Amino acid sequence: MGKSSLLNALAGRRSLARVSAAPGKTELLNVYRTPQAYLLDLPGYGWARRSQAARAGFRRLVESVATRRSGLRGVLWLLDIRHPPSDDDQAIQDLLAETSRPVLVVLTKTDKLPRARRAAALARRASELGLDREMLLTTSSTTGLGIGELRESIAALAGAAR
Repeated sequence: MGKSSLLNALAGRRSLARVSAAPGKTELLNVYRTPQAYLLDLPGYGWARRSQAARAGFRRLVESVATRRSGLRGVLWLLDIRHPPSDDDQAIQDLLAETSRPVLVVLTKTDKLPRARRAAALARRASELGLDREMLLTTSSTTGLGIGELRESIAALAGAAR
């Protein structure tokens, strides 16, 4: 349950974004309109089983949206809590820092870890990213953990942008 599942959970709808069993099926920029803002769903650049050329294309799309969209008010950066940031993740973090736009760092798939290991995983991800733990939102589209808080953060970001 990744990015598309999280979009569905945020919207409170099961089939807004197409969910597949394999990661990395999003290949286009998908746009969703909410009452407060538009959400842009970009292809993942990390775990997808795609050719190097396709992954490079996804990366260029992400870079283009992050650096050239003047109306972009903020970024939800989704990372799987179970895995350390990849080299691609580190490069995207650097890119996002350069844009000076607000970034909400969202750790997904929290339900996949036993409760006793969640705090340690959160601490490791925060350390690896050079961020305070309070700057990371933990979520699960399966259990609903953190979805309400994420909705509030998005609404605050959209409201601040007006």
